[in-house]
Amino acid sequence: MGFDAVWISPIVANIEGVTPEGEAYHGYWSRAIDSLNAHFGTSDDLKALSSALHARNMFLMIDVVVNHMAATALPPNLNYSIYEPFSAAADFHSFCFITDYSNQTNVEQCWLGDTSVPLPDIDTENETVQSTLYTWIKSLVGEYGADGLRIDTVKHIRKDFWPGFAQSSGTFTIGEVLINNISYAAPYTQVLDSILDYPDWYPLTSAFSTPQGNLSALVASVVTSQSAYQNGMFMTGSFLENHDQPRFQSLTQDQSLVKNAMTWPFINDGIPILYYGQEQGYTGGADPANREALWFTAYTTEKPLVAHVTSLNAARKAAIAANKGFLTTPMTFLPQSSPSAIAISKPPLVTLLTNGGNSSSVTWTVPDAIFGNGEALVEVLTCTAMSATAKGGLSVNGSQAMPQVIMPASALNKTGPLCANLATSKSQKSSSSGAGFGRDPVSWAGTGVALVFGLMGLVV
Repeated sequence: MGFDAVWISPIVANIEGVTPEGEAYHGYWSRAIDSLNAHFGTSDDLKALSSALHARNMFLMIDVVVNHMAATALPPNLNYSIYEPFSAAADFHSFCFITDYSNQTNVEQCWLGDTSVPLPDIDTENETVQSTLYTWIKSLVGEYGADGLRIDTVKHIRKDFWPGFAQSSGTFTIGEVLINNISYAAPYTQVLDSILDYPDWYPLTSAFSTPQGNLSALVASVVTSQSAYQNGMFMTGSFLENHDQPRFQSLTQDQSLVKNAMTWPFINDGIPILYYGQEQGYTGGADPANREALWFTAYTTEKPLVAHVTSLNAARKAAIAANKGFLTTPMTFLPQSSPSAIAISKPPLVTLLTNGGNSSSVTWTVPDAIFGNGEALVEVLTCTAMSATAKGGLSVNGSQAMPQVIMPASALNKTGPLCANLATSKSQKSSSSGAGFGRDPVSWAGTGVALVFGLMGLVV
C-alpha cells in the first residue's frame, strides 16, 4: 500500500491470564518494562523486524506506556513486588481513581482503570523514578533501532516530564492526548515532537458518519489547529481509526462516506495513519470488538479499500515530489455552495470531499487560478483525465458522491505507479523515506511518512 513505517504495540512484559475484562494480551497492561512480552516473540525477533524494515527503507515505531502498570487487585491487597523495576508502593502515586477531568492534578496523579483492572499510576514526580524511565527509554530505542515512539496516555503525566523523556529517547515522539479540545491539546506540541490529532478526529468522524454531518465544524476545527499547534498540523498524526475507538464502519457502511473519510488523513497537513484492518473493511465496535485479528482476512489485497489506500499514498508521494513546499504549505479550504461538500487545496493537490452518501450527487466548484489556464489534470483515484478552464478553475460533478483527488498531469510520472498513462512528467524525484533518518523528528513529516499500526505486531 505504500507505507513508510510500521507502528507496533507496546513490547514489554504484561500481567498474565484472564481478567474480568478479558485476557491480558495487548501490551498496554505493563508489569516489567525491562522484559519483552513473550507472546509477541523474542528479542531476536524484534531486532529482525527492525532490520527488515530498515532494509526496505522503512521506519519502526514502538508504542510505549510510561504512565502506569496494571493489576488485578486494589491496595491494600495489591502486591507491588511483581513489578519491575518499580517494585515498591513508594514508586507509585497513592491510590485514587480519576474522578475529575477538569482537575489536572487529579488527572495526572490518580489512577486509570477500574476495580477489575486498576492501573497503578507511576510516580513520575519522584526523581529516581524519572531517571529510571529516562535511562530505560534510551536503552530500548538503542537496543531495537526504533525510529520513533508513540507514547500512550500523555495527558496523565505532568508536561515538564516529557522534554527530558523525548531527549533521552533520541528519536521522534508522538503522544496520545485523548481529548476533544484544541486549547488543552496544543501545549503538548511544545513538549513532544507531535501529538495524535484527536481534536480534529472528533469533528472528522462526526462529519462523515452520516449525511447530516457538519463539515463546517471540521473546517473550523482545522483552521484553529493550524494556528494553535507548535508546528501547525504538519507534525500531527492524522487518523480515522485506532485501537481505542470504534471502527468507522461500525458507524456507517455507506462506502461513499467511508471512502471520503478515509481520504482525509492522506490529503491534509498531518502524517497519515492507517489502523490495520481498516483497509479490509473491518466493522468492529468498541474495544475489544475493534481489535480483530488481521489473519482472518488471509491478508488479501483484492479489496476496494486496499486499492483506495494505495492510490492515496501514491498521490501524496507524487505531490511531495512535485512540490518541495508541500509539507510546509498549510492546506486551505475553497468555499463551496453546498453544505455537503468541501474542497481542499494543498498544491499540487485539490481534494473534493462530500458527506452526501452514495445515493447522492454533488457539484464542486474550484475557483479560477487554482490550476494553470487550461491545464491538463488527472483525478487520480479513478485515473480520469480532466482540464482546467481557460482561467484555471474547474467544475466537477460527482457521481455516487465519491471523493476526488485532482492533480496536474505534469505532477505525475510516466513511469510511476499512479495513472502513468495520463502522466506527462518523465522523471520524478523519489519521496520515500530514508532509513537512518527516522531519529530526526522533521524527517517524519519531511518525507511524507505514514504509519500502519499493527496490534500485537501483526502488520509486517
